[in-house]
Amino acid sequence: MARVEYLRELQSGPLDPERVKQRAAAGWQLVALEWKRQVAGEGPEPETREETPYGLRVAPDCQALEEEPLEKQALVLMMDLLILDNPFSKVADELNEKGFRTRRGTRWSAVSVFKMLPRLIEVAPQVFSTKQWEERRHFLS
Repeated sequence: MARVEYLRELQSGPLDPERVKQRAAAGWQLVALEWKRQVAGEGPEPETREETPYGLRVAPDCQALEEEPLEKQALVLMMDLLILDNPFSKVADELNEKGFRTRRGTRWSAVSVFKMLPRLIEVAPQVFSTKQWEERRHFLS
């Protein structure tokens, strides 16, 4: 599986088509544009922009979040291995061996698995309430 790189460039002026062509020629693919503007008047501060939670993605209509199947598989595997009292390093090794990568395309480490604990706690009720989890629980016991 190829590693994916991301590059974010801050733009201080108009978009330069020549720069876009240079990046494309170097193998980069434009995946997003972000716009901002000044708005006169008062009003609520815009919400803090947060990363989409691991295991979810923005739906095609951009109105909601939907499940990201591969990331959800990684979360379930993490839960299974942690429930079996495996160390974070073993969980990372298993994820890497099965071809899972972090959202940034890097290999899992004990630290990256540890940082997923809040997300695992958040998603656990959804996984634990499914019929699939009942079957898995008997297998893991």
